[in-house]
Amino acid sequence: MISVAIPVYNEEEIIHLLHQRVSTVMNGIGEDWEVVYVNDGSEDQSLKLLLDIQATDPHVVVVDLSRNFGHVGALTAGLQTARGDAVIMMDGDLQDPPEVIPEMVEAWRGGAQVVTTVRRSRKESRKHLAVLFALWYRVLGMMSEFPIPLNSGIFGLMERKAVDTFLSLPEVNRYLPGVRAWIGYRTAVVYYDREDRAGGKGKLNIASRIKYAWDAITGYSMKPIRFMFYAGLAAMAFAAVFAAGLLAINGMSGAAWAAYGTIAAVFFMGGVQLMCAGVLGEYIGRIYDQVRQRPLSLINHVYRAEAAAESEPQRDVMPIAA
Repeated sequence: MISVAIPVYNEEEIIHLLHQRVSTVMNGIGEDWEVVYVNDGSEDQSLKLLLDIQATDPHVVVVDLSRNFGHVGALTAGLQTARGDAVIMMDGDLQDPPEVIPEMVEAWRGGAQVVTTVRRSRKESRKHLAVLFALWYRVLGMMSEFPIPLNSGIFGLMERKAVDTFLSLPEVNRYLPGVRAWIGYRTAVVYYDREDRAGGKGKLNIASRIKYAWDAITGYSMKPIRFMFYAGLAAMAFAAVFAAGLLAINGMSGAAWAAYGTIAAVFFMGGVQLMCAGVLGEYIGRIYDQVRQRPLSLINHVYRAEAAAESEPQRDVMPIAA
């Protein structure tokens, strides 16, 4: 069996199109398959539409989370629920085209245990995001101390052994492409062109994107902390040069220059200290999250298109408490 895990959050505009494209591709694979839709606390009709689709397609599994846990938590719940010998992760906005799946499955059949996809191009209606993503991957490439495939998101395939290893890792703040690369195993790369959203608006706000970026940097690099040390040395050198300049200016132009210079130096050093404290706070906050060991998400019900319970003969699906 091959599973497809897809997080869904307020995607009522495109759910039917999403399932139509996924099911068309999977029916042509030549293997038994299932698609696990994870309802990540949607506030629209997404859950109802998913259950309606499941009533007509036994390949559909619907996971309903207790609330919105975010992209990483929803994907993790999908991996926990998927039963396939290989599991494909993809977004629910159709920016990851399902038509690439056969190429990933072929690579898996050829012996790859992990299949990573790399974007050749991006068709973003929001052009500023395309620019920011390109800049971000350059920064990640410079900051990371571990080789993470650049221009690669969560779209990819992992065989069962890799999925089980992935789920066994205890870290809470996960950058999924980085974790997938870290676990190793035989890896193949598939190149594709990322599409624009099929409908609706993007659900990740700027704060969520910044947090995900910090997860990537702090999870695979100590360079930010080392940078603080060098920033401190640079600030000390600047202060020494500035002090010497002030002495010369004060001798020629009076005490006013010394006062202005002192204020500027205080603001400069204060900025350096706040920046360093912020970076340390990011690492300490992640340690705190890790120590608490809270799960990434909580499953309310799993709906499978199986025989209904005798106590609920009127239902086409059976809710399974997490």
